[in-house]
Amino acid sequence: MRLVIATCSVEYAGRLSAHLPLATRLLMVKADGSLLVHSDGGSYKPLNWMSPPCTLTLAEPTDEQASAGVTQVWTVAANKTDDKLIVSIHEVQHDSAHELGVDPGLVKDGVEAHLQKLLAEQIGLLGDGHTLVRREYMTAIGPVDILARDASGRSVAVELKRRGDIDGVEQLTRYLELMNRDPHLAPVTGVFAAQEIKPQARTLAEDRGIRCLVLDYETMKGVDSGVPTLF
Repeated sequence: MRLVIATCSVEYAGRLSAHLPLATRLLMVKADGSLLVHSDGGSYKPLNWMSPPCTLTLAEPTDEQASAGVTQVWTVAANKTDDKLIVSIHEVQHDSAHELGVDPGLVKDGVEAHLQKLLAEQIGLLGDGHTLVRREYMTAIGPVDILARDASGRSVAVELKRRGDIDGVEQLTRYLELMNRDPHLAPVTGVFAAQEIKPQARTLAEDRGIRCLVLDYETMKGVDSGVPTLF
């Protein structure tokens, strides 16, 4: 990765036109060929950029550009379109290159698959006497995250989300309607389980006779930070 801090102006031409007037900015050239133009604000989002595949060409300024104070001209051309990003550099304050190596990618903790595995192992969190039938119980419209039985032997369908909203309740409702038509499963009750359940989702679930289970992921992993609460 090459990092250049420079006083520059930027022109974008192609499907749209955009102009960044003269200012000090960070130019980030990545190994994949992309160029990103950042200011000292705006969080992670660049002011302008060119995504790969593209080609970066460095050139000397024309006499007219040089008279205006330009010392370098960077042209980044998209390989598949006519889009161009033209960076006119007046002064370079910093220029460095860094070999970052291969990135292993983002490893997410607490995703739905983790919650499903932990809840299947700790099925008693659904209530005393609950037993696991199976994970990913397949229906004609998709898999139910967990199928269990309560202490009375009745089927329980569990839908798991990291953050529970109305869409998740609607999804579980569709599963329940379908599963309750199966005489081998009916009657089937529902549990909507998530690390956080939005108030609107809770209201809708309770109106439909669906229980809500708030999961403490850290506790389920074995960290003593509280107890999952069943409402």
